[in-house]
Amino acid sequence: MNLKPLQNLIDGSPLEPLLPFTNEEFLQQIRYGDFQKWRGLLSQLPQIQPSSVDFGSKVRIGSASDSDPQTLAQLREQLLEFIPWRKGPFELFGIDMKTEWQSNLKWDRLVKEISPLGSRRVLDVGSGNGYYGFRMLEEGAEMVLGIDPHIAYVAQFWLLKHFAAESPVFVLPLTLEQVPPSLNYFDTVFSMGVIYHRRSPIDHILELKSCLRPGGELVIESICVDGEAGYCLTPEKKYARMGNVWFVPSIPTLVKWLSRCGMEKISVIDESITTLNEQRKTEWMPFDSLEDALDVNNPTLTIEGLPAPKRVVVKAIRP
Repeated sequence: MNLKPLQNLIDGSPLEPLLPFTNEEFLQQIRYGDFQKWRGLLSQLPQIQPSSVDFGSKVRIGSASDSDPQTLAQLREQLLEFIPWRKGPFELFGIDMKTEWQSNLKWDRLVKEISPLGSRRVLDVGSGNGYYGFRMLEEGAEMVLGIDPHIAYVAQFWLLKHFAAESPVFVLPLTLEQVPPSLNYFDTVFSMGVIYHRRSPIDHILELKSCLRPGGELVIESICVDGEAGYCLTPEKKYARMGNVWFVPSIPTLVKWLSRCGMEKISVIDESITTLNEQRKTEWMPFDSLEDALDVNNPTLTIEGLPAPKRVVVKAIRP
């Protein structure tokens, strides 16, 4: 969990307001999510130098020949301490980590439809364990900063980063609301799987917009439902087992939100239905997953009797 490279990168840059979130004092005040437990586990990781890294469809760091079988068996047990592994897949020194999401499928659907990431500075909001950040590096991004308030997922990233220390991808345990306003810095900002968790989706879009430089691109991925412009599903309690879903927009509504926030050149670049192949239980995420969120007799409905989730990706430009 060496944040010195990030500190060196942002010191004296427009990202300098983020420096307080990289120091030990900030980390020490984190009290939720078993943070100290994760720090302890991270300190016990073996020192293995990977012979190679590959940030392709399956993010691979090292190979089985980089260490001895006993050390790798110990590492596998350490990795299992960090479940649930949701985004992926990863392969770490030959250890095949079959995550809940085959996130490569989502990435493949959108990457050719967005502005090329070569030499871009990228912000990934709700980054989780950083899988997409590694994929962004593969596309040539100059640097990727992820933020996510869920300590367990940030700890997973720090574990991976331990073995890929030179890669210019970083994740901090922050909410978007903690990011200083009006950075006007990033070339591309991603918000994937976040907006329906926000009590104010309009504020979320405005906060994302303020992180972009003029001419920068926003990429939003969201659950959506069928409906006309203005329609938005507001679950009474839970939606697909999730208790923190506030608004599930129709696609025209999401487009209208972006327009009202002053975004331009708005276009829908992907619509899909998540399959049980793309999101499922595995050894690395053995808890309830998509199959448990759908009506067993009618998979077009959730277990609450609401329309089953579809997904959409929309891109837009900050003028």
